[in-house]
Amino acid sequence: MPRTRDLLAPFAGWFGNTRIVTRLHPILYRALGGRGPLAHNLGMLNVILTTTGKSSGQPRDVPLYAFREGERLVVVGSKGGSDREPAWAGNLRANPRASVRVRRDQLEVVAHEAEGEERDRLWALVTAEFPTYVRYQQKTTRRIPLFVLTPIEEG
Repeated sequence: MPRTRDLLAPFAGWFGNTRIVTRLHPILYRALGGRGPLAHNLGMLNVILTTTGKSSGQPRDVPLYAFREGERLVVVGSKGGSDREPAWAGNLRANPRASVRVRRDQLEVVAHEAEGEERDRLWALVTAEFPTYVRYQQKTTRRIPLFVLTPIEEG
């Protein structure tokens, strides 16, 4: 089977366009069983988070890096250090129920924004694994939010 990187080579120029990547990545991620265009990047866990749009009520997919903390996942609302936070963060605050695709597994989750001591501990965890988040925080005056995704027990 060809490597994911080889399959995507004809589209390499597109990956500089964030909007195209954000829309294309979930489709490829699902089709390739969790081996989307970002899967090779830094060996980090890539997921597709599906939130409910706070205004539209429609499902919204976004590719993100995630960090494991036991059974839970932690996602970072960095938006590359932009002064505007990602739309998915507002969606989670408005409706904390979401789903997350981790490779071939689809999990129903409930999210909460980490605050206080929990946030400090998780920030240390994510910046140890991906130090670029420190630079992103330095680029913006807003505090980059961390969201904890806890799987919902079925039944």
